[in-house]
Amino acid sequence: MMATIRVLVVEDSLTVRRRLCDVLATDPALEVVGEARDGKQAIESCHALRPDVVTMDMMLPVMSGLSATEYIMAHCPTPILVVSSSTNRGELFKTYEALAAGAVDVLEKPQGTEADGVWERQFIATVKLVSRIRVVTHLRARLGPLGQPRIESPPTALRVPSLPRHNYELVAIGASTGGPAAILEILRALPSPFPLPVLFVLHINEPFGAAFAEWLDSQTKIPVSYAQDGDLVSVQAGRVIMAPPEFHLMVRNGRLRLTQDPMRHSCRPSVDTLFESVAREYGPLAIACLLTGMGRDGAAGLLEVRRAGGLTIGQDEATSIVYGMPREAAILGGVERELPLNQIGPALSTLAAQKDEVRLR
Repeated sequence: MMATIRVLVVEDSLTVRRRLCDVLATDPALEVVGEARDGKQAIESCHALRPDVVTMDMMLPVMSGLSATEYIMAHCPTPILVVSSSTNRGELFKTYEALAAGAVDVLEKPQGTEADGVWERQFIATVKLVSRIRVVTHLRARLGPLGQPRIESPPTALRVPSLPRHNYELVAIGASTGGPAAILEILRALPSPFPLPVLFVLHINEPFGAAFAEWLDSQTKIPVSYAQDGDLVSVQAGRVIMAPPEFHLMVRNGRLRLTQDPMRHSCRPSVDTLFESVAREYGPLAIACLLTGMGRDGAAGLLEVRRAGGLTIGQDEATSIVYGMPREAAILGGVERELPLNQIGPALSTLAAQKDEVRLR
């Protein structure tokens, strides 16, 4: 007999907590082993019960869901699904911080307007999915005694592998599950100003994508914003341009284009859509990087970039929260260089610096 998935439910509202527990109880593969009404209790329960997965609200008394997530991921790493009704800017930012601290995914609380059973099925499926993900200790969130501030570790010097020399014009990056933490680490490793435009596609559940670019902009030295249809790519050098929620991002005739064409791999925006357009438009002048994520979106597009002569990078298995998209790309032959996460930012810095070297000659 298959072991049940042991769930810890963290939610301060008794009404909501009861509903979450009741929904989980309808599936024989899931077992609610504990409930917590605040962040401190969540940490204590996680230590004592060692659940397979935690559902975590963000707005909690005593200690916030964000602080609890940071502590859990630093001291007893456990897959965390954020279940939140966060819709205002401040609450959204806390959700992004939780994802950057190691929470695996986010799901909106039921609004009461969904068709019967739709939210419940999605909740159960997401809990099962998150429970299977291998999580790692997030040292960036390593804390002392409860309530003490986080201390960031100083960056260590890295030896970046030898890379081809070329006058690159653009960087394209795609990510899904685990992507918020991964892109944050990469962007923090880039110099400012950065000489190339960076186009970025991230899969994130709605309505949580609404302010992600604004949050990322507040976390890095490099400006981050959502793409505007028709803008020239050439004037975006030194900026990160994200695909807005529910829009595919591509480049055509030197301009950014946004479309609401059908989903690809159940995704809009799609990494494949971006990468394929970059391959056509930039060919050997493009760098494409595929990060952690579930599924295969981006794999075929990365291969197209490589076939067009561009440089392709895939995040390695050891540092990927989910080695899905990079693995599919590697199987297809689309990955020219496979790198751990902490080497991708320095590698992009080295590659982009060659553009300035060419200008100086």
